[in-house]
Amino acid sequence: MKTRFSLWISPALAGLTFLSLSVFGQGGAAGGTVPVAKVKGDHATALLLIDIQNDYFPGGRMELVGAQAAASSARVLLEHFRKAGMPVLHVRHEETEAGATFFRTGTTGAEIHEAVKPLPGETVITKHFPNAFLQTPLAERLKSLGVKRLVIAGMMTHMCVDASVRAAADQDFECLLASDGCATRNLKWGSDTVPAASVQAAFLAALRGAYARVLPAREILNLLGI
Repeated sequence: MKTRFSLWISPALAGLTFLSLSVFGQGGAAGGTVPVAKVKGDHATALLLIDIQNDYFPGGRMELVGAQAAASSARVLLEHFRKAGMPVLHVRHEETEAGATFFRTGTTGAEIHEAVKPLPGETVITKHFPNAFLQTPLAERLKSLGVKRLVIAGMMTHMCVDASVRAAADQDFECLLASDGCATRNLKWGSDTVPAASVQAAFLAALRGAYARVLPAREILNLLGI
């Protein structure tokens, strides 16, 4: 069974050049096309970086698999967005409970990693739940900027990235998720260990299509023309 997805395009983007991209269903067959605007200096598109914080890196309290590589891809996105003068928003997680094992308030582990350190004037949102929109001013900030499309990278793929992408799509933001700009970790299921690579693939595959267009960072930049 083929599924066709439709995408609303802001009137502000009328007259731009669009690329026709296939949406693939479970069977791998094309199920329609999604137009993605090829835009330069488009202020309706923002970069959202989620929880790229020190505790996820070597020496941190919750080291992920591939955190350094993901941060490098996120850095590429960040540099291009800054150069194009397009909005950049950083989200950081903070745990306030006494028994928290990582991202504890006031620790260096809870600070945003040097690779994507915010510049003065860039929005930084602090959250306390996996969903970056839950009990934060993120949605209001995006709306005040006129943002309709989000390019997303961050950590962990299976937790805060997944929750935030789904929430963004539910609030009618078009989402482009950088597959190489995310990282996760091994998970346990009963007595089995699920490798991080399998966790990553499963969650990216689940988000692709209905919730986001999932592409490597440089392909996203090519689509946006920046």
